[in-house]
Amino acid sequence: MPPLNAGLVMPRGTATNLVARVKDAERRGVGMVWTTVGGPTADPVTAYAAAGAATKRIGLGTAVVPTYPRHPITLAAQAIAIDDLAPGRLRLGVGPSHRPVIEGAYGLPMGKPLNHLREYVTILRALLWEGSVDFAGDSFTVKMALPADAPPPKIPIPISALRPNAFHLAGEIADGAISWVAPIAYLVETALPALRAGAEAAGRPRPPLIAHVPVAVSADRAAARAAFRAQFPHYAKLPFYAAMFAAAGYPVTPSGEMTDELVEALAVSGPPAAIRERLEAIRARGIDELMIHLVVVADEASELAALSEILAGG
Repeated sequence: MPPLNAGLVMPRGTATNLVARVKDAERRGVGMVWTTVGGPTADPVTAYAAAGAATKRIGLGTAVVPTYPRHPITLAAQAIAIDDLAPGRLRLGVGPSHRPVIEGAYGLPMGKPLNHLREYVTILRALLWEGSVDFAGDSFTVKMALPADAPPPKIPIPISALRPNAFHLAGEIADGAISWVAPIAYLVETALPALRAGAEAAGRPRPPLIAHVPVAVSADRAAARAAFRAQFPHYAKLPFYAAMFAAAGYPVTPSGEMTDELVEALAVSGPPAAIRERLEAIRARGIDELMIHLVVVADEASELAALSEILAGG
């Protein structure tokens, strides 16, 4: 079987563990890895520099770097360092995160998240693709240039997207739209049209839609649903996600829990052959790329090995 156009989400942990997992993924034939970013755990953006130096081919993606806590010039400098160690292999996914995190944990006012994200990506794009930026907006006033002897690395910048306006923005300015815990039907019927409309408004080709797909390598569907709920416990209680689930036709319960129907719409489970067939069917619906998140049911090592083989086409 040929490899799927899919990457593997790396679990958060120590920098040493992340580097080891990226090396293992490359050894198993996985073409792309992704990691979430944020909070007080070891910074994956920093760890990616070590992972890039320790590997040769595997792509490295962030899904996503929260924009509010990290100035775009700082993030651009980090991205340039990673690209120097792993040329052409970084995809710098960014996004505004959510109010409970940014305002509740970081204590930073969010204001208008999509406008903030537009300005942030504009600055990143100018620095990383053109080599200089001279920008004044509501959130940032930035004037900066790369050294004259440093050509811009042209690192792709996808953005996170949850509701139609965010997908429209991705179509306008980004190198991809990254979904997270979204039903495939919602992505096909709502996200793709918004992404296409944004690209048409900007007069550019539609960027890829990258769908986050949790996968449990288990034929026990009840156990797979329980494992999913244990590993994704908070999303039904986040207002933005609850609204998206309702818009997709899967409202959460009055107590803020996911129904079995919603879990089945979000996650793929079964034996390896059935999982491969289901993932190919998702791609056939117009989803450009998959971002696969292992849902551990019983034994992480054996399930990760099986999932890696599914992705690599072994």
